Amino acid sequence: MQNLIKTFRIQLEITPMDFFRSFHETINWENRLIGLLGPKGVGKSTLLLQHIRKTHPLDETLYVQADDFYFTTHRLFDLAYDFFALGGKYLYIDEIHKYKNWSTEIKQIYDQLPLLHVVYSGSSLLDLEKGGADLSRRTREYKMPGLSFREYLNLSLGWNLKPASLDEVLAGKVNFPYKEYRPLKYFKTYMKSGFYPFFGEPDYLPKLKRVVMTTVEEDIPRYAEMSISSREQLKKLMYVLAQSVPYKPNYSELERDLGIPRNSLPDYIAYLEKARLLSALRENTSGNGILRKIDKIYLDNPNMAFALSDTEPDIGNLRETLFIAWLKDLYPLTASPISDFEIDGRTFEVGGKKKGKKQIETASEGYIVKDDIEYAYQNIIPLWMFGFVY
Repeated sequence: MQNLIKTFRIQLEITPMDFFRSFHETINWENRLIGLLGPKGVGKSTLLLQHIRKTHPLDETLYVQADDFYFTTHRLFDLAYDFFALGGKYLYIDEIHKYKNWSTEIKQIYDQLPLLHVVYSGSSLLDLEKGGADLSRRTREYKMPGLSFREYLNLSLGWNLKPASLDEVLAGKVNFPYKEYRPLKYFKTYMKSGFYPFFGEPDYLPKLKRVVMTTVEEDIPRYAEMSISSREQLKKLMYVLAQSVPYKPNYSELERDLGIPRNSLPDYIAYLEKARLLSALRENTSGNGILRKIDKIYLDNPNMAFALSDTEPDIGNLRETLFIAWLKDLYPLTASPISDFEIDGRTFEVGGKKKGKKQIETASEGYIVKDDIEYAYQNIIPLWMFGFVY
């Protein structure tokens, strides 16, 4: 355990404290068992270490990574028990998805060490009801998104802009300083390389591509227990969809062109969506979540298009992708029968600054969402403003 403590202290010392994602405040840290899930690269590890450094006494806290060599010969439960016996109160476990039968041992820790607070983080693929133990009634789970445009501005410029509700955005009431600062200047950069906290690194797009490939080649196959041939099929599917978005699902066409069995395709697409590599826009029909019919498939965010596409990404696709990326976790976003999107009876048509109102003429409450404009006017809203909803 001593080596784990040393590693933890070193990581804590180099953890930056100058910027906290507002997502930190949405978590009820008082819960005894917390799951923090999200795709690679969104900053889960940094968030955990920041919270520890801000909140806990070091002699009562331990942070470990579940893929540490220590766990090749030691059980997670035994570590938790020994740590608790030494006075430990707060155990943080990162990369939990890399520990076999993780849910069984987390359940043991929860049930047998009731005074120990546990926070674990892992891939967005994790399913609380899948595996050796059902944790759905024990864990308070949070899903961490990529950076919003507002967070990107705060992190890159040192600002402290506040989020806006959807109603505030639709009224054009967004906390941007204007004057010598122009939103479109920063928005173009964000669309290409600002969705992940490591955007400041010089090899951002190649690194993002590696993150995607690791998820496709390692994380999903491990989660789904795929054979080698299935892994290759998944990789091929991801490549084709990345070049074809927005893609209207045609399983017969994919089966013919890729040689992937038709009955496997829905599962593969579901895995890619759950891993936050794809966004599936569903029709506005009755039904629950993933079971509703998919209207179109997009990449999870526009940065991926620049990292994965063989050609220059289509600007129309990038706009729609970004709109979905910001709103899909906060609001019941669906395809619109008359336009692009619908949220609770509100219709949204997304386009450039010359986009007209024809598509929303019959909408009871319709909005034109335009790229390349700075200000809202009546029911015409700048696309960048939706990047303030979180």
